[in-house]
Amino acid sequence: MLHPLSTSQALRLWHDVGLAQVKDEEADLSVRQMTILLSIYLEPPPHTVRGLAAKLNVSKPVITRALDAMGKLGLVTRRRDDKDLRNVLIQRTVKGALYLERLGDTVSSVSKAI
Repeated sequence: MLHPLSTSQALRLWHDVGLAQVKDEEADLSVRQMTILLSIYLEPPPHTVRGLAAKLNVSKPVITRALDAMGKLGLVTRRRDDKDLRNVLIQRTVKGALYLERLGDTVSSVSKAI
């Protein structure tokens, strides 16, 4: 059974995971980028720029900039929706899945120390 973390434990976990990411050779994403990436991988597709913008309550250009950065890292790809050319579909990549698997391992490892 999981036990809730205290405020200081939760902040320590967030700090220690962030510190591990910064020290790692992998890219350290902004909170916004990480939230977008986790949404894409943890929630069922399809994912669109429009849908992510609505979910995060930000503009489509904000999502586009984040996706540009993550696309350069190979964490996601984009393509036009064949059914509705106004939509841009965001797709998962193997590199992105591996990135999040390593992050999950880091969170798990760090949480055991708390």
